[in-house]
Amino acid sequence: MPAHVSVPDDLVLHGPRVLGFASPGRIADRFGLDRDEVEDRLLEFAARGWVVHTRFADSGGWSLTEAGRVEDERRMAAELEVTGAREHVVEAHTRFLPLNKRFGKVCTDWQLRPTRTEPLAANDHTDWRWDERVLRALATLGRDLAAVTDPPARCLQRLDGYSDRYLAALARVDHGERRWVDSPEVDSCHTVWVQLHEDLLATLGIARGAEG
Repeated sequence: MPAHVSVPDDLVLHGPRVLGFASPGRIADRFGLDRDEVEDRLLEFAARGWVVHTRFADSGGWSLTEAGRVEDERRMAAELEVTGAREHVVEAHTRFLPLNKRFGKVCTDWQLRPTRTEPLAANDHTDWRWDERVLRALATLGRDLAAVTDPPARCLQRLDGYSDRYLAALARVDHGERRWVDSPEVDSCHTVWVQLHEDLLATLGIARGAEG
């Protein structure tokens, strides 16, 4: 049975929750939607008080209001019931939590390399062995991530692709593009990981920080 395809309205509302401060183009690209349709729906949702557009310097983006978060979670819950996917998503979230702790430690090791005199010394990436250990850990997490996301993705199409995006970012790191580990400006390993985490939380209606 093919995975359930979410309706565009739900995806457009869900986009700012998962992507954060999101432009119509980013939402359209993430879910394979027409950009003009995304813009039209965002304006409609703004009129309903579900989203708000904000500008900072030369950039602008959409984010959810509190009412929008409630509506998004209501729609996600309804989708779980219709598709029967709740059990798979709950299990994925449960299996994701220990991976998330490991990922946080690995990201810290990428950013910091303690010395005998400076425990919070920045990692200057001159220690090849240190960085190789971090990259091996990121690769292991990528394999583990696929095992977590594949089952729910077979039920819900919008949960597909996280593992592939993570591994694509890691491949760029292997080619010397280090910012693809944790830069928020690209689809880095960290960006993909954070978006998946937010997607699971929103889908299950779990408040961040309430996971135990």
